[in-house]
Amino acid sequence: MAWSAPMTAVANSTFTAAQFNQYVRDNLNETAPAKATGASSYFAGSGVNEIAERRAASAADFDAGTTASTSFTDLTGVAVGPQVTVETGTAAFVIVRCSAENSGAGSVRMGYEISGATSVSPADNRTVSIFGVAGVNLGASDVSLWTSLNPGTNTFTAKYRVSSGTGTFSSRRIMVMPF
Repeated sequence: MAWSAPMTAVANSTFTAAQFNQYVRDNLNETAPAKATGASSYFAGSGVNEIAERRAASAADFDAGTTASTSFTDLTGVAVGPQVTVETGTAAFVIVRCSAENSGAGSVRMGYEISGATSVSPADNRTVSIFGVAGVNLGASDVSLWTSLNPGTNTFTAKYRVSSGTGTFSSRRIMVMPF
């Protein structure tokens, strides 16, 4: 249901129960307090005169995993991800963070794929990218704003790659703030 513009009152006219229900009750039921189902949520516009409740989600894995893959993949020795599943509209902030190092002089990258209502493969232009010296463990973060998601349930899963050598990734986090 969407909020509707209230009627214009006219002196000495009858205000029916149907009009009250449409313009007062139904509009009050379209406000954030009426739609809130839990703590720590926020609201985003989901259409004309329409809002939807949203909740940020995050996941972390502090174990160290490795890969020598030059294509985005899961790490060896740890669980897949981290990953979060959220209800989104067409937009979301995605934040990824990790500590990483490379056995050689190559880069290490932590990105993410999106699956569910939207399907997007990981890409270098939205990753934590560390270009460094062999054996130096560095931490970094990346923030991306998506404005072209398909509304619905979307899962964001961390993926990893190196340019050469073997990458070791730890303190891995992902957070999604859907709109």
